[in-house]
Amino acid sequence: MAGVSAAIIALVFIVGSTLGSTVQADNSANQHSTQSILVLGDSLSAGYGMDLEQSWVHLLGARLAQQQLAISVINGSISGDTTAGGLRRLPGLLARHAPKIVLIELGGNDGLRGYPLGQMRSNLEKMTRLAQDSGAQVLLLAVEVPPNLGGRYTSQFRDSFPLVAESMGAQVTPFILEGIATQSELMQPDGIHPTAAAQPAILDNVWPHLEPMIATLVAAGGS
Repeated sequence: MAGVSAAIIALVFIVGSTLGSTVQADNSANQHSTQSILVLGDSLSAGYGMDLEQSWVHLLGARLAQQQLAISVINGSISGDTTAGGLRRLPGLLARHAPKIVLIELGGNDGLRGYPLGQMRSNLEKMTRLAQDSGAQVLLLAVEVPPNLGGRYTSQFRDSFPLVAESMGAQVTPFILEGIATQSELMQPDGIHPTAAAQPAILDNVWPHLEPMIATLVAAGGS
């Protein structure tokens, strides 16, 4: 969106300090389900600075369990990851877990490093195609970049997620930290990462766009 605040700008870049921290565990109470949702992201989804049980990805698994849906959640997120890193890792995750829905929360680290947007979009498209070819529905989780990279770059970065979604027949969320990044009580002391208290709000931002996909899966007999 235009006029992204400094707080939002800082939060988008969930990178660097946590590079190499990996979460690839099944976070659902339904560990033996034959259906799964894969979340492929960076530290926004890897639960940086908190117990994994507090992360929005784990809360997603808990919500599905509360609704008695036999769908597990696989967290394939790594703090500091880029779209290139996600693209390298995705085939193995697809082969291992055969998810029916894939959430892709990557791109912020590409923006921080000023990577070419054409390459980022290409990586997002390739990940989307890989997931779709495996039989999964895809939801892109949109992030933002700071204006110091230039208005043109910032605007084109913002447009990348809906453009990729439209071209690939995938779904996309608005900025997933909307209503969170500007609230200091929802930020960790580093001013970059959301707190454990912010995780339910992140899930609430994602859920309206994910819920119809889950409904489609259930209607198809996938639960």
